[in-house]
Amino acid sequence: MPSVLRHACTWIGYAIWVLFIADYLVRLALADRWRAFVRRNWFDLPILALPMLRPLRLLRVLVALRVLGRGGARFARGRVVASIAAAVAAGGAVAALAMLDAERSNAAANIRDYGDALWWAMSTITTVGYGDRYPTTTEGRLVAAALMVAGIAMLGVITASLASWFVERVSEVSRAEQAVEVKLDALISEVEKLRTRIDHRQHDE
Repeated sequence: MPSVLRHACTWIGYAIWVLFIADYLVRLALADRWRAFVRRNWFDLPILALPMLRPLRLLRVLVALRVLGRGGARFARGRVVASIAAAVAAGGAVAALAMLDAERSNAAANIRDYGDALWWAMSTITTVGYGDRYPTTTEGRLVAAALMVAGIAMLGVITASLASWFVERVSEVSRAEQAVEVKLDALISEVEKLRTRIDHRQHDE
């Protein structure tokens, strides 16, 4: 990676962490009880300290998933699949960056550029696992483990959402058919009553 691009990515990363810190401080200031807020959001603290704690670089993947999870909760059910698919794509891209960061300093690594890392992320998150690209460092393996768990979970959510949508549609059609049948039965009953009245009148005449 060219040094200019590397420096640009570094500064962009720091800018993102500054935004995370600002978000945390604003939410802390707006909280009624700051101690309870800190207890509920304890995981945010090591995430905010990430730039200074090099061993915690693995949490970059979790940061992206956490932020995407906050935004995804606001979507209606009809947009769940789209939002989760976006989370899968973004999570894969972030995991690829984390993997490249973990592997590029190792001479024996076979993930040497972002293209290799992205290919590894896609084959891992889809559970294909070709094996042509794989982590060789401990940190890279931790990133891989996190992506495996997150990928299975997110793909499971997509599958479950699609299945739920199909079941709901079938249920709606079934309920509509039942409602039509009830109305038809009521209509037939009314027709029978009218026919009976007409027969009685004709008989009386």
